[in-house]
Amino acid sequence: MIPRYSRPEMVAIWSDENRYRIWFEIEATAADAMAESGMIPKKAAKEIRRKAKFDVARIDEIEKVTKHDVIAFLTNLAEHIGEDARFLHQGMTSSDVLDTCLAVQLRQASDILLKDIDRLLSILKKRAIETKDYVTIGRSHGIHAEPVTFGLKLASFYAEFERNKKRLLAAREEISTCAISGAVGTFANIDPSIEEYVAEKLGLKPEPISTQIIPRDRHAMFFATLGVIASSIERIAIEIRHLQRTEVLEAEEYFAPGQKGSSAMPHKRNPVLSENLTGLARMVRSAVIPAMENVALWHERDISHSSVERMIAPDASVTLDFALNRLADMMEKLLIYPQTMQENMDRLGGLVFSQRVLLALTQKGASREDAYKLVQRNAMRVWKEKANFLELLKKDKEITHHLSSKELTALFDIKYHTKNIDRIFKRVFGK
Repeated sequence: MIPRYSRPEMVAIWSDENRYRIWFEIEATAADAMAESGMIPKKAAKEIRRKAKFDVARIDEIEKVTKHDVIAFLTNLAEHIGEDARFLHQGMTSSDVLDTCLAVQLRQASDILLKDIDRLLSILKKRAIETKDYVTIGRSHGIHAEPVTFGLKLASFYAEFERNKKRLLAAREEISTCAISGAVGTFANIDPSIEEYVAEKLGLKPEPISTQIIPRDRHAMFFATLGVIASSIERIAIEIRHLQRTEVLEAEEYFAPGQKGSSAMPHKRNPVLSENLTGLARMVRSAVIPAMENVALWHERDISHSSVERMIAPDASVTLDFALNRLADMMEKLLIYPQTMQENMDRLGGLVFSQRVLLALTQKGASREDAYKLVQRNAMRVWKEKANFLELLKKDKEITHHLSSKELTALFDIKYHTKNIDRIFKRVFGK
């Protein structure tokens, strides 16, 4: 995490204060459950709640000696609680605290990311409807293909992020499990009812079977989902970067008064936000492989996953949170140029209607092979001579043998390509 690409609300989730606050809540809630079941005195559980305090600097100081963060934390609590601190952590192991805490933190992070996605969805929908009828050229392999609309592009992005929202909700559910099962997960020194109690209080579910840790396939799925969302961000960013190229310029990032594009060239207006989003997406995806590699641990546990998660959990969630908000801001202010779209579509002299001519010829009796040959022959002349496609077709006797001048002209109606846009929008946005 670096401040440049961080937002305070998400950063706070990964702060020492929040982590220790969750640790204490896990320990105190477990003590409450033990008191209710008669495992420890009820007065002790109340005293733990009443007297407990922690100090981050003091915990760091103790850890320098113990070389163990949970023990350092418990020692610091005991300094404030006194004798009743002996009832803390009864039958528990460090991973019970660490893994349950990570589940809570990932849920908290998920909730922020879900809000981010909702904001982006709202902006994409608004702008898609606004630009639904802005006809532009569709491209395949970067080359002019057939007409689409700009709103259709945005509707496609909207549908993808609706899927991402569902994926993130599923991932949030996947990692929302609690393990208070003791060393190697057998509940030998703590009753399963304690885990159930803590899980309910923290809004989690008991892990059906843990070893000494919660199985890491859950976390792998979570970070893989973040990676997919990052790739969707990059998909939009790449599209905007392409559309802002000088030779295209159908859309452009907002350029604020006083903004500078280059230290050397005062004329520059660069797609810096979308380029930055491409880079941020790479960083989020970089967490996916380590998360996958964390799944295979030695026997009931080792700690090779621990150092990985201490880095990727805050880094991936903070970076994705920032990227989603940067993308939402960019799309909200995006400058869109329908006149340039029309100019670009006209550059190839009507070639975008070639398929319609091909199909019309086959419907008039020409074989598909002959029709393709006739249309391509004229199309290649347009590429080479900068000619008008419709005029060439009208002069080609082999084509006019099948299609009249009037019929050919009718094939060049742009509305043919946009007639189903409303139906597609209903599929995406409903009525």
